[in-house]
Amino acid sequence: MAYEKFTFTGVDGSELAARLDLPAGPPRAYALFAHCFTCTKDIFAASRIADGLTAAGIAVLRFDFTGLGHSQGEFANANFSSNVADLVRAADMLRETRQAPQILIGHSLGGAAVLAAAGEVPECRAVATIAAPFDPGHVAHLFAGAADEIAAAGEAEVEIAGRRFTIRRQFLDDIAEQPQRERIANLRKALLVFHGPRDEIVGIDNASEIFIAARHPKSFVSLDDADHLLTRRADAGYVADVLAAWAGRYLDPLPATVAPPRAAAGTVVVQETGEGLFTQAIAAGPHALRADEPASYGGNDSGPTPYDLLLAGLGACTTMTLRLYARRKQWPLQRARVSLRHEKIHAEDCTDCETREGRIDHIEREITLEGPLDAEQRAALLAIADRCPVHRTLHAEVKIDSRLAET
Repeated sequence: MAYEKFTFTGVDGSELAARLDLPAGPPRAYALFAHCFTCTKDIFAASRIADGLTAAGIAVLRFDFTGLGHSQGEFANANFSSNVADLVRAADMLRETRQAPQILIGHSLGGAAVLAAAGEVPECRAVATIAAPFDPGHVAHLFAGAADEIAAAGEAEVEIAGRRFTIRRQFLDDIAEQPQRERIANLRKALLVFHGPRDEIVGIDNASEIFIAARHPKSFVSLDDADHLLTRRADAGYVADVLAAWAGRYLDPLPATVAPPRAAAGTVVVQETGEGLFTQAIAAGPHALRADEPASYGGNDSGPTPYDLLLAGLGACTTMTLRLYARRKQWPLQRARVSLRHEKIHAEDCTDCETREGRIDHIEREITLEGPLDAEQRAALLAIADRCPVHRTLHAEVKIDSRLAET
């Protein structure tokens, strides 16, 4: 997955660290993701959901709130209102540099934050919350034991998820004054509420309150036995898949694309997809593949390079040949694995090459043979590897005829 890292200025002047995850081709839309309280943009759930959305063509911006992760500033100076303002700043930055976000996604307290910020992002069409509290004041229970100290001294150090944070009175005052019910009622965006009935951090009743307060179109998806942070890969993947499918309903239709190529048996067809400078669709009989170049060469890195595919062909042919030979000999070969690398080397560095000037192609092939084979069997299998058909083709004279197809 391609991505860009950068910073932007938060509402208090701090530089906030951001990451923009990008799909293989031009983004269909942009989404803005708000992480959970005291978490960071790199929490597993955020990463996995971004993976799923980029696979669906949606770019995802996520950033660390003030004083968290790689962002500057003091966490103690931030509050719910400043987090909402930073979300709006992030949306403004996307609008100015790329495209305003049409989807807002928030996890836990981040869900409450996107509900609050949505009204200030006019381009937003859809909002999704994941395990979100109805009232931002819900987080106050995390430091209820320090309430008296905060009231008396103005601040206190509390432990949240194994880390120490300073919570100030202004934070408590701020979360107590949020008109969340009114915001949800006036959302005027499509809403999707994800929540697990067994969530022990934010109870399922919060999802009910959000859903009841909102107007249609609204949807609810139960996360069954998922935990609050979606630590299981399957749970985060499920949210990503459902979210991508749901959000697509509220986005502009996909532009017409070139139909994928088709190939008859024994024929390979390669065709540009238009998604990027080098992105190719490949049809090999009934099978579909992709090819591309890495981002460092100007590609989208959405598939193996042409040389990767060449090495894959040689490696597959090698292991198939070894399997057939071992089977015919009834040798105990359990598994064959081939690792290959390609590079250009100076001809003068090759002692057994006919070419003596310029550069030549060098393929390094490392073969691993698993099973109770003796030394003689292993040596014979190594020798037979050079007799695989693709290996022979690479060493033989190859004639390629090219012509222009009639259009």
